[in-house]
Amino acid sequence: MKFFIDTADLEQIKTAYSWGCVAGVTTNPSLYAKTGGKLADFEAHMVKIAEACPDVPVSAESTATTTEEMVAEGLRLAALAPNIVVKLPICAESLAATKELKKHGVDVNMTLIFTVPQALMACSAGARYVSPFVGRFDDIAEDGIDQLSAIVTAVKNYYGPEHTEIIAASLRTPNHVTQAALLGADIATVPFAAMEKCLHHPLTDAGLAAFEADWAKVSAAE
Repeated sequence: MKFFIDTADLEQIKTAYSWGCVAGVTTNPSLYAKTGGKLADFEAHMVKIAEACPDVPVSAESTATTTEEMVAEGLRLAALAPNIVVKLPICAESLAATKELKKHGVDVNMTLIFTVPQALMACSAGARYVSPFVGRFDDIAEDGIDQLSAIVTAVKNYYGPEHTEIIAASLRTPNHVTQAALLGADIATVPFAAMEKCLHHPLTDAGLAAFEADWAKVSAAE
């Protein structure tokens, strides 16, 4: 399973990318708003992200609402950098836009997927990625991992990763990442804070502290 980082914060992206385990970046309007960014700077910011990690896909989300506008904005975003993927929310308009963008060789990440039919329709329209959400199900006292399991099974019944990859999205904990991997999701997109948590375990932290303490004794020995 590949790790994508889910943020628009350029410094977080650069740090995580330096670890060598980040295979992509996903952003959305909410994440961009958290950076304090302005509308006029949005495309320039996407270029900075794409340039910071040029060998991995970077999802930039369209805020258009009609098919024609989605196609136009998608083509413009895709032209910003060769590794930019156009992110669209699942709806009738975006399905039609995905079909058209695919004709132009533009990859689409279909987001806000919550059901099996939504995921399968996105795949059929030609989406390169589908992003089923986990944490937002948990927010309404439903089992997000259970829903992810159904989507992974259904999509893999009919499509391989060369056609569409499944991005397990809205992951908030190391356990979410673990479950997504066990279910066979192709990608986990994870906020920086959750990615940091994935690095740690109490036994790892205790072991490192013990190594450092023992080495200090060795260094102090005469």
